[in-house]
Amino acid sequence: MNLYAIRAIYIFEMARTWRTLMESIASPVLSTSLYFIVFGAAIGSRMGDIEGVSYGAFIVPGLLMLSLLSESISNASFGIYFPKFTGTIYEVLSAPVSPLEVVVGYVGAAASKSLILGSLILITARLFVDYQILHPVWMIAFLFLTAISFSLLGFIIGIWADDFQKLQIVPMMVITPLTFLGGAFYSIDMLPPLWQKITLFNPVVYLISGFRWSFYGVADVSVATSLSMTLLFLALCLTIVWWIFKTGYRLKT
Repeated sequence: MNLYAIRAIYIFEMARTWRTLMESIASPVLSTSLYFIVFGAAIGSRMGDIEGVSYGAFIVPGLLMLSLLSESISNASFGIYFPKFTGTIYEVLSAPVSPLEVVVGYVGAAASKSLILGSLILITARLFVDYQILHPVWMIAFLFLTAISFSLLGFIIGIWADDFQKLQIVPMMVITPLTFLGGAFYSIDMLPPLWQKITLFNPVVYLISGFRWSFYGVADVSVATSLSMTLLFLALCLTIVWWIFKTGYRLKT
């Protein structure tokens, strides 16, 4: 494996983050802080506990997952789309760099940005609500798996998109609604029985449920199911990325 190539791509992508610090880091943290102020401190203080957890603390995993999913996709999709837009992607494809090294460089940088953002949100949340992490190892594992999986999805979207508008279609019109409907602000046990069954078709439910379990030991679905669905999604994204490089879909044309 060409570690120099991976390092070059990774450092270049991370350098772009530091150049746009306000847009990349400060803006998402500020937006999430507003959620904590409104739903955690203001509304949460007037609501009862959910499964023995205060409402303000209950929404911490969901809000963190909301930011993690959207930022992972946005970072990875723009990271690979911009070289396509400027034409510099052909320099990468013609260099002695394998597809695996290209993916590791771009996806690794996008996942790193998301993990940095997630850490900052966790620190910020402590200013507004009191939460605990019962299973820190599992919390970190779910963070890593989610960041990598959705960075791969963003990489796929960046290759598929042929204009800047399409980069925002999936995060804004698919991922964000699925996250809001996936138990970010409530337990699916609070829904009517029919809607509980329908909600289980939402893949984000399993991500949020497993992540919330790592905090408080409560979950809407079993932890094994959450982990299996996360790994299945990761495998699906890897398969699609492999097919893209095998066929040259929107890379060589």
